[in-house]
Amino acid sequence: MGPDAASDAAAPLIETVVTTTGRDGAVNCAAMGVRWGETELTFWPFDATRTLRNLRRRGEAVIHLTDDVLLFVRAALGDPRPPVRPASAVDGSVIEECSAWREVVVCEIAPVSDGSPRSRVRARVVASGTGETPQLGLCRARHAAVEASILASRLAWLGAERVRRELTGLQELVDKTAGPRERAAMDYVSRYVAQRT
Repeated sequence: MGPDAASDAAAPLIETVVTTTGRDGAVNCAAMGVRWGETELTFWPFDATRTLRNLRRRGEAVIHLTDDVLLFVRAALGDPRPPVRPASAVDGSVIEECSAWREVVVCEIAPVSDGSPRSRVRARVVASGTGETPQLGLCRARHAAVEASILASRLAWLGAERVRRELTGLQELVDKTAGPRERAAMDYVSRYVAQRT
């Protein structure tokens, strides 16, 4: 649960990929947990991120639902460049291969109340759509790779030993239930951690 989430508790926290546009027009993709309401979304980007800088500058984003765990992991730990097309209602980009998206305009950006290095962003939905890529359903390996990427993104706070220990357990789920994209996503996380420890 994100900071200050009590008032948003009625909406589920969904792992998404958020696109924002930089000053130079470059599309930034970021993995982000979002409180997924019908007319308003809430999320908590870290203060030092391109996502928050872009939101402060432009005040618009596109929030995507995707089953592509490799895209999610790369958005959490790297700088992916998936094929995109222009959004319809905001000056932003829609990832071409996603299940659904919502175009949003920022209503408020405020520091979180617990003092963590994040800001709480409330955004109003101004357009939405569904893609040609349907949701595939629940896959334990996909969820394990998502958790692994979240752990890896917090390596500096959690410590290498804890992250490696938890990744070992998650790797077992991937070994049992993964397809090629899930295996590639877990390999990406493992390489990321190995390069930084």
